[in-house]
Amino acid sequence: MKYIALLRGINISGKNKISMNELKIELENNNYQNVITYLNSGNIIFESNINSKESIMKDIYRIVKCKFNLEIPVFIITEFELEDILNNTPDWWGTNNKEIYDNLIFIIPPTKYEEVYNTIGEPKDNIEKIEEYNNSIFWSYNLNNYRKSNWWVKTASTDIKNKITIRTANTMKKVLELCKK
Repeated sequence: MKYIALLRGINISGKNKISMNELKIELENNNYQNVITYLNSGNIIFESNINSKESIMKDIYRIVKCKFNLEIPVFIITEFELEDILNNTPDWWGTNNKEIYDNLIFIIPPTKYEEVYNTIGEPKDNIEKIEEYNNSIFWSYNLNNYRKSNWWVKTASTDIKNKITIRTANTMKKVLELCKK
């Protein structure tokens, strides 16, 4: 089965450095097949005979800790789950409007949407929009006013930051496209 691993907070501003090529080799050495990395931000597509996302998550967490000496939250999703999410986008999300920044927030289990929402609070009207689908959150904000956004500030400044990982609409569309190859 094809899976996608999203590593949270790597290779940002010189912090949590992980070579995607070294990670690819390490995953292949640990029985993951057809490993593809996309961008330097921890997007990994692979096949595995392991049928438990939780087991895969723990295994990749262990691999990253042993190989790179980093404790990085890992989110695992199947190709079919990602396709379902992207087939259920709100009509305001992913429109390629250059004034709007579209993100997809993946909530790392066992965390649930309610905990994320209760920690961050209401999105600010006319600046940002959110919509939950299947324990993921479509989130868009106006680029000119992003610093006034409630979610932009709090996704990085509250304890929820280690329970989520965020990707752009275009990144996740490309990841799904790579899964289909």
